[in-house]
Amino acid sequence: MKPDSLSNIAFRHTKLQLKVWNYLKKIPLGEVRTYKQVAKAVGRPLAVRAVANAIGKNPFPIKIPCHRVIRSNGKLGGYSGPGGFKKKKLLLKKEGIKL
Repeated sequence: MKPDSLSNIAFRHTKLQLKVWNYLKKIPLGEVRTYKQVAKAVGRPLAVRAVANAIGKNPFPIKIPCHRVIRSNGKLGGYSGPGGFKKKKLLLKKEGIKL
């Protein structure tokens, strides 16, 4: 397992959550993915809601950049990190993402 993998972190999580969180770490700075794209990328193309829930339970919102995931319609979606929706918008703007 890669040293930056989340598999050794001591907290409760599901296999799907772990897959999603590890995938989020691979989204490059200044890029976004949709919840649907994330679901496909982790091998669960029909589990968009489950993926969104896993993203919402992200224990490290900045280290695991869940703010880079948006809705398929281009809207931001939620953000469970400190500062909520406004913080997500600010983080994306800082990364050069036009909304």
